[in-house]
Amino acid sequence: MTRFTWVEAAIDGAAHRFLDRLPASGLSGAAVEFLVFGLKQGWACLFGGAMLFLILATRLLWPEGAFLARYDFLFLAALAIQLAMLALRLETGAEAKVILVFHIVGTVMELFKTSAGSWIYPEPNFFRIGEVPLFSGFMYAAVGSYLARIGRIFDMRYSHYPPLWATVVLCVAIYVNFFAHHFTLDLRYGLFAASIALYWRTVVHYRVFRFRLRMPLLVGFVLVALFIWFAENIGTWSRAWIYPGQHDAWTPVSVAKLGSWYLLMIISFVLVTLVRRPQPLQADESERTIYSR
Repeated sequence: MTRFTWVEAAIDGAAHRFLDRLPASGLSGAAVEFLVFGLKQGWACLFGGAMLFLILATRLLWPEGAFLARYDFLFLAALAIQLAMLALRLETGAEAKVILVFHIVGTVMELFKTSAGSWIYPEPNFFRIGEVPLFSGFMYAAVGSYLARIGRIFDMRYSHYPPLWATVVLCVAIYVNFFAHHFTLDLRYGLFAASIALYWRTVVHYRVFRFRLRMPLLVGFVLVALFIWFAENIGTWSRAWIYPGQHDAWTPVSVAKLGSWYLLMIISFVLVTLVRRPQPLQADESERTIYSR
């Protein structure tokens, strides 16, 4: 299966024609790798970035008393973006499946969490199930879209990857705990320990431009969880949703939420691996180390 869509293949070809003229080593080579890394990350965030932009824009510009509710606009816009990305082949069919699965998984969690008072959606709208506006499922889908695209764009390979069945068991346990901790003990610390034990030796090898780099997968989980936490602060500031303590005035989301996002990251990652199975590193591929234990 090809790594790139037709648009990505065209961009990649143009980038090689221009950047291949530059030295591969030294400061220039490092600058090229850094530039391409940033551009690829931005491309992988295409859907999530578009949604975050719309959330901010509607917070600042949406007219009071408009015929169409803000949440309904966000839902219809997210749907339109997805259809456009498929029609223009900016994402693959496999990525669309991941987004659908994430939308369903996320909406189920939203229904439970809002009923338990964990967070609320303060604005009225039409396209909703109970207290959950349907655009909210696309927030989870944005995470799934990023993970599916990043794995393909960076041609990620893995060493010492744990058995797939073990990762699925951990994924199910984390998802169940998101619900069960409201009634029984919160097992998140045990789940943290289980995730570290399972992925401790796992290293992700990813191609930026000319070279492969490597990083412990656990470090990747933490970094992505951190950026999602930043995005969550933007989302709550824009009142796309709010936590109970933010009703009267916005306050930063608790750093403790990083743990929840870390666990959600593992669920997201495992679901993506069920669609695109983790591949081992080929023995003849060149590699440079950006971070290693």
